[in-house]
Amino acid sequence: MSAWIGRRVLAGFPALAVLALVALGCGSERPSSPAAAASYGAPPANGGFDYQIGGDYPLPRGVTVVSRDWFSGDAAEEPTYSICYVNAYQTQADEPGVDRPDERSNWPRGLVLNELGDDPHWGGEYLVDISTASKRRRAARWLGQMIDACARKGYEGVEYDNLDSWTRFDGTPLEDEVPFGKREAIAFARLLAARAHARGLAVAQKNTVEITRGQARGVGFDFTIAEECARYRECDAYRRVYRDRMIAIEYRRLFFNQACRMIGDEVSVVLRDRRVSRPGSRTYVYDAC
Repeated sequence: MSAWIGRRVLAGFPALAVLALVALGCGSERPSSPAAAASYGAPPANGGFDYQIGGDYPLPRGVTVVSRDWFSGDAAEEPTYSICYVNAYQTQADEPGVDRPDERSNWPRGLVLNELGDDPHWGGEYLVDISTASKRRRAARWLGQMIDACARKGYEGVEYDNLDSWTRFDGTPLEDEVPFGKREAIAFARLLAARAHARGLAVAQKNTVEITRGQARGVGFDFTIAEECARYRECDAYRRVYRDRMIAIEYRRLFFNQACRMIGDEVSVVLRDRRVSRPGSRTYVYDAC
């Protein structure tokens, strides 16, 4: 799963109660009229965090916020705040013996850009085609089952990975073949955020520092999960939008130490290994400020 080290994103402002806006099948892309009020809120500021999208395990001491995979993971027991990981903009790689609806082979026909090949950095993951309003609505309906599963399992928030999928082939001969860009990615995010909010889930902007404050508000992001913001010198940009509604993940000790010095007194900062592996694995790494 490209969550192992997705690229970057941004998020908006927490709302404690909002009218649920869901109409993913309608002609307009704007989620329309709705049904009921749903309560949701961002994770507690500067709470102890762990990134467990590679597999669940007992929470380390002091952890009060955790992110786990929507399919294989389970929400932690209260009072821990649980975030549900969904690879929304790219497919999961097909795995032998596993039948997930987000795997490439299970996505509906016409919604995967097979002709581009897989992600140059994450083998087996293919871009979801969000180039038209019709395709965005279809893709959002398909992802709806995953969002609903997050809610049923008791998660409080959701992170949609690979928001910046339009940049995946930058610098390659296929760069100009990607049929969508930032505008389409944001339009898709609005649909997904509406569905999540309707189910009582707060929504994280995952990476993508290119998104402006106004665009983040327009989507309805409630907080941000920023990978490697110290490495790429982006922490301040996220902080300007989200202040303490931010979780920072670094994958190198040097940049983790930098992030702790810069923002560790006010936001959650953790160090993980790139495979987000479980304790007992030779690659397992975890630390927090």
